[in-house]
Amino acid sequence: MESPLRIGVRVPPCDRADRVVETVRRAEELGFDDVWFPDSQLLWRDVFTTLTAAALGTDRIGLGTAVTNLATRHPAVVASAARSVAELAPGRFTLGLGVGNSSVGPVGLRQTTSAGMRAGLRMLRALLDGEEWEFGDAGVRSRLRDPGPGVPLHLAASGPKNLQLAGEIADGVILLSGVSPRTLRSATARVREGAEAAGRSADHIPLTVSAFCAVTDDIEAEARLIKPICASIAQNGGAPFLALAGIDVDVPKTVEGVYPDLVHAEDWPAAVEICSAWISDEAALRFAEEFCLFGTAEQITQRLGALRSAGVTGVFLQHVGSYDPPAELIEAIGSSVLPALSAPTPAKAGH
Repeated sequence: MESPLRIGVRVPPCDRADRVVETVRRAEELGFDDVWFPDSQLLWRDVFTTLTAAALGTDRIGLGTAVTNLATRHPAVVASAARSVAELAPGRFTLGLGVGNSSVGPVGLRQTTSAGMRAGLRMLRALLDGEEWEFGDAGVRSRLRDPGPGVPLHLAASGPKNLQLAGEIADGVILLSGVSPRTLRSATARVREGAEAAGRSADHIPLTVSAFCAVTDDIEAEARLIKPICASIAQNGGAPFLALAGIDVDVPKTVEGVYPDLVHAEDWPAAVEICSAWISDEAALRFAEEFCLFGTAEQITQRLGALRSAGVTGVFLQHVGSYDPPAELIEAIGSSVLPALSAPTPAKAGH
């Protein structure tokens, strides 16, 4: 019997850690399985400080980074931070890693390459396991005192190289393709290729999908708000994925008037208006219907069930916005969707 789909929610560290923990506690009370925190040093409070407070302030809920990186944080620094949080939340912490995105851009650094990610994960795992590591050309060998073996390392990926890399070396994969069946099939196929090349079974690699979510009776109105998300995907090489869903858009590489970027715009209404030059209301609606979880509680429940049938093991839901907690989303999902998902399936006639 397959395990139930894990339902998580993304909570940006957008306020003091003690206040963010109030949101995490509410998610735990309502039955969410996980809370995932993004890491971007100029946008939010420090992610590991927030995780420490969350670990001390909760009892059951899973905690994870979605995601931190190995560019602004040296792998040895990440190893120490991850071990420190894992000690406070035994068996509850997952270290999600990615290429950097909003962490590296604002400080003029480049995203981590696939080769860099491979090397960084090797170092990180060795240190967490208590092994010595040779640093630099000078041949300095060091190890992490009081290591934390067993911390799951999940790799966030969207492109084919990193999807294959995740299948090859990571303990789990965070899929950035949304819930579109077409893109999910393509993404999971790449993960499987990487796993098989390494002699691993892809069936045992957790797959967590990130998805924007809104419980609503008016999908058209909510869809208009995610134009910057759609534009950012097209801007960063995702146009072919959008085209699979019949969304043909051409967004310039540089968009003026949005800070710090399209996904994390401080003035969201302005970003929506700016992106309306390339993303029509129709395209936004199509994007919401194909890639996001927008709709009534019943519709969202049905789509989540379909994800589990497709081999996905977890999902973390995102609200539109980076600088406020997802309180409304947590209440809506927690009060209507989670009870429906946990309800026993009616027996078929004759059984």
